[in-house]
Amino acid sequence: MRRSLIAYALPVVIGVLLAIVLLNTFPQLLRHSTDPDEARQSAARPAPELQQAAPLSRSEGPVSYSEAVEKAAPAVVNIYSSRVVAREEHPMMSDPFFRQFFGEDLPSQQRLLSSLGSGVIVSEDGYVLTNHHVIDGADEIQVALRDGRETLAEVIGTDPESDLAVLRIELDDLPVIQIADSEGVAVGDIAMAIGNPFGVGQTVTMGIISATGRSHLGLSAYEDFIQTDAAINPGNSGGALINAEGALVGINTAIFSRSGGSQGVGFAIPTRLARTILDALVTQGRVIRGWLGIEAQEMTSDLAASFGLQTPRGVVISGVVPDGPADQAGLRPGDVLLEVDGRPILDARAAMSDIAAIQPGATLPLTVVRSGEKLTIDLEVGERPLPSSRRTER
Repeated sequence: MRRSLIAYALPVVIGVLLAIVLLNTFPQLLRHSTDPDEARQSAARPAPELQQAAPLSRSEGPVSYSEAVEKAAPAVVNIYSSRVVAREEHPMMSDPFFRQFFGEDLPSQQRLLSSLGSGVIVSEDGYVLTNHHVIDGADEIQVALRDGRETLAEVIGTDPESDLAVLRIELDDLPVIQIADSEGVAVGDIAMAIGNPFGVGQTVTMGIISATGRSHLGLSAYEDFIQTDAAINPGNSGGALINAEGALVGINTAIFSRSGGSQGVGFAIPTRLARTILDALVTQGRVIRGWLGIEAQEMTSDLAASFGLQTPRGVVISGVVPDGPADQAGLRPGDVLLEVDGRPILDARAAMSDIAAIQPGATLPLTVVRSGEKLTIDLEVGERPLPSSRRTER
């Protein structure tokens, strides 16, 4: 009996003694903490690695853009264009009874119209970039520099389809603006517009680049605008849009406004396009663009279904210019143009710009769908004719 008691008690005694030894060695085992700080300290996981932002600096950025403005502003000019137009004759003057009292000394039947804009001197040779609509139809163009000098300007060439024009003035020691590559412009960049709004004198407004590559605005045939919220008002057209370092990034062209004044939506022609137009007008006197001689309509889902297309892609040829390149190649109204030189057409305006860049005389393979059948037609690219009608001033 005694042996059985010893056999049962011995493991218990050994367990108690082992517990006492462990508690003396690790006293923290007696504590059960509910403190979250202590619970976090006892965890074995490493702390997560966070991406730490640099401290916001308010001392490195410029507190003034006067240096950038002073660098660019002398090259921005005021442009005053004027033209003589016929005044509508008073109905009374058509009556011989009244005309006899005036004899040959009839009142003048002409009046002078003036318009105001801006321009940018881009070359020591005196070349000035401005908007086509600023000088359209002008009989005389006067350019006024910021230093007070004034002179008459010669029109080197105009391009209504991009709304750009090149003038030339002959003066010594002309200030010239530096030109930046507009491909480097990013949304959020500081931008400043320099011009002569409302004829009050040279004015600088500041904002940011709101968007790039704006098109489908109906402002010109070839659109790739920089959008900015820097205030642009009537008289700013043709002026400079500059970056924070005073380099030209665009030519101010138009505003979107319901009131006629700036509402924070202005558009400028990027320097990459402006430079191409400038070189063409100076060296060739005109801009040579490729041309197919078609009128195109955007594809819709309903139209795609009617032509048997599973997805709305390409454009519908709604018209063909008689004796134009497309007509000579055999294209017809109702054909669906899917590809140009193997590249799918996703946007009609973008395709028109791509075709314009092709040298006239080049052979261009087109993929079209006619009556549900896919065809490949080789077309010889023509030269886009100049617009027959002048644009009206905005």
